[in-house]
Amino acid sequence: MSSRLHKRRLEDVQRQLSMARESLGVLQEQVAVWNDALDDARIRALVSETPLQAHDYHDLSRHVTVANAEMHRRAQEVQELIEARDELLRDWTPDEHG
Repeated sequence: MSSRLHKRRLEDVQRQLSMARESLGVLQEQVAVWNDALDDARIRALVSETPLQAHDYHDLSRHVTVANAEMHRRAQEVQELIEARDELLRDWTPDEHG
């Protein structure tokens, strides 16, 4: 691969990595808030013992489960991009112009 093409690929991976990290960070903040809300909903469901509160808790629980799975997927994506970037860096030999 030419040095210029290699550099462009490296820049693309780095840009993707930055966006993936930002996206993961936002999702982590959201999941933290949802986990707190889930704890509150669980307590309300236990204390009130009403079907509506139990239903709310189970709905939120499913939502948090999906969000946690997505957070795991995004963390894996970040790791894969880091590995791709590191491999490109190992293989890159810049010329005088690139």
